[in-house]
Amino acid sequence: MMHEEWYAGELGCGELLIELAGRMKSLASRQVFELRALDPGAEQDLPAWCRLTDAPVAFAKLRVLAEPARKVRRA
Repeated sequence: MMHEEWYAGELGCGELLIELAGRMKSLASRQVFELRALDPGAEQDLPAWCRLTDAPVAFAKLRVLAEPARKVRRA
């Protein structure tokens, strides 16, 4: 199964999470979605958003060079 990727650049909390919600809807079950975001708050925002929305996802944190990458798998 292919995974999806999105480079969110410097999008912050609200914009990042709204866009992510739309992109997550198009994923198949168990599909991996890789998100790269420069906003330092993303590390806390993403798990909090999942808890608040009961989003069925699992997170694995990965650092590539100096830019953080986050992978999300739809449950």
